Amino acid sequence: MDHLISVVVMLLAAACLIPQNVAALLTPNYYDHTCPDLESIVRSVVEQKINETFDTVPKTIHFYFQDCFLGGCDASILTRTPLTNEAVDTVIKAKAAVDSTPGCKNKVSCADIFTIAARDVIHLTGGPHYQVELGRFDSLPNATGINGTVPNLAMDLDQLTAMFAERGLSQTDMIALFGCHTVGHAHCGTFTNRLYNFSSSSPVDPTLNPRYATKLQALCPVDVDPSVEASLDPVTPQRFDNYYYKNLVNGMGLLSVDQLLYTDKRSMPYVVDWAWNPCHFNEALANAMIKMGRIGVKSSNDGNIRVRCEAYN
Repeated sequence: MDHLISVVVMLLAAACLIPQNVAALLTPNYYDHTCPDLESIVRSVVEQKINETFDTVPKTIHFYFQDCFLGGCDASILTRTPLTNEAVDTVIKAKAAVDSTPGCKNKVSCADIFTIAARDVIHLTGGPHYQVELGRFDSLPNATGINGTVPNLAMDLDQLTAMFAERGLSQTDMIALFGCHTVGHAHCGTFTNRLYNFSSSSPVDPTLNPRYATKLQALCPVDVDPSVEASLDPVTPQRFDNYYYKNLVNGMGLLSVDQLLYTDKRSMPYVVDWAWNPCHFNEALANAMIKMGRIGVKSSNDGNIRVRCEAYN
């Protein structure tokens, strides 16, 4: 009975976060008549940004995830993130390109451009291509964020699963979204506890591959500069693929929250499957990204289309 009550509570919470009357209005064809070349315009800008710096890829994915998780997919995070951030710069430049196209000016929301850009950085670096749902509006200055935070390194599988469930995402969605750690970096300070003071009986986290741990210790000595980073995927750091899961199977998850997905028997089957079946991972990731894009969607009643993505109208 208690389990049933918990499920009902989570479903009600998810319903609050994803208003069906708003999310149901999202459609891939939203701009077909107002800005039919929207996706190709954004893709061209994203491709150019990736050629300038690969950091565009992980930053765009990371900040899109944070935007959706913290306040709904409404581009609110762009108003409080430095303009030098590659994700912000990507969306700003894409918005400028869209607005310079006849018929498109001030017709496309920054939230939708952000959604397209997140899909494109994944696909242009080897990941799946999927249809994005469009029709979001941008947040207003007085928009209220979704309660809670983004996942942290200390969470266990139950806590992570509950956090994602509150946003209408399943455990399978969660494990797939963690696969985005196939690109990007983490500062040494986020994982050195696994190298030097994991426990009184084992200074090094026993779930770490010994060779990998030695390489990380060389990169991140005890007195390491805080700005030093390590690749989340040491094998194919600039390719969006399923090596994240292969790494977990081999004890090469950089963050404790990553390796947890393999050490916990409930999530392990997904990790093993996706490590050897990239098509299964691509399908799961595409579904998870589409579902995440429905979180906290704003309509014309509680949002607008910003003139500048980095500032409220």
